[in-house]
Amino acid sequence: MSEVAIEENLKQFLLVLAVSLSVATLPQVFSWFRRIPYTLLLVIVGLGLALVDVRLINLSPGLILFIFLPPLLFESAWNLKWSDVKHDLVPICLYAIIGVVISIAGVAFGLNQLAGISLTTALLIGASLSATDPVSVTALFRELGVGKRLLTLMEGESLFNDGMAVVAFNFLLAFSLKTTDLTLQPILVEFFTVVGIGIGVGSLIGFGISYLTQRFDLPLVEQSFTLVSAYGTYLITENLGGSGVIGVVTAGMILGNFGSRIGMNPRTRLIVTEFWEFLAFFVNSIVFLLIGDQMHYVVLGENLPAIALTIAGMIVTRAIAIYLLSSLSNRLVASSIPIPEQTVLWWGGLRGSVAFAKRKGGISLWH
Repeated sequence: MSEVAIEENLKQFLLVLAVSLSVATLPQVFSWFRRIPYTLLLVIVGLGLALVDVRLINLSPGLILFIFLPPLLFESAWNLKWSDVKHDLVPICLYAIIGVVISIAGVAFGLNQLAGISLTTALLIGASLSATDPVSVTALFRELGVGKRLLTLMEGESLFNDGMAVVAFNFLLAFSLKTTDLTLQPILVEFFTVVGIGIGVGSLIGFGISYLTQRFDLPLVEQSFTLVSAYGTYLITENLGGSGVIGVVTAGMILGNFGSRIGMNPRTRLIVTEFWEFLAFFVNSIVFLLIGDQMHYVVLGENLPAIALTIAGMIVTRAIAIYLLSSLSNRLVASSIPIPEQTVLWWGGLRGSVAFAKRKGGISLWH
């Protein structure tokens, strides 16, 4: 890149940062803004900038996937306790696997039957929107001090359903291009390949860094290792054909539950945890502002009926998945999920930055 391009990119980045941090101070200056969740306030400000056609930066899917996504995933996985996940592994797996299938089917049916969109395109849209991304919900949970179990269910589903969503999207894309058949065997092979590579690479890097940090006590170096592991795991896993999300989640959970216990002293562990809290806040501030700022109101108006049907389909299928699968989970295991918690899980299954970035290879689902 030329010096002029670098300088221009730096100016854009500093502008985005200045706006997002200004929004962060609003609740402290004006008490009324405290009623609005911080992430929602960022989106509203971004929508306002888009309304007057002020574009802070060009937010590409690659930018979200390769720069913003790994630290958000790693921070959630680092703080997710395996003992809590193991306790609710059955409902998490049901939501993450069967819930994705229900979401794809429901959204695709609505778009095909009511909006007249072809079935293959409708299925691809459903697959691209099937993975939950409740970053703003979990951030609000932490602010309000919501119970640990509800946070575990929400984050666990979000962190594990990407593998199923990626497999579904890739398979449906290949099927629409007539490069594969609609049979069970290739679906299972694809699923276990994507998830297996992710778990394998994440485990290798997670355990490797865990044992490496046992050999020295250098807090800044150990902190840097966790940062390298987040981005390195994502890039390596994606290049090998696996799920980068699954890889980062695996590495983060291993380092958070195992590596931080055997290779870091309590002071280092606290430093690393605070570093990831800061990084998650930093990235969230930028992502939610830019998501609002990327809105194109003309395109929104042209596709409003299809968008409304898609939103309705996601809400309805989310309700079906949560209440049906929670009832099934309550019968399979002793630990029950009460109706109030199921309702929170229903409305907390948002789609955000991950769904926005599902435009692999520049493919437009609407054409």
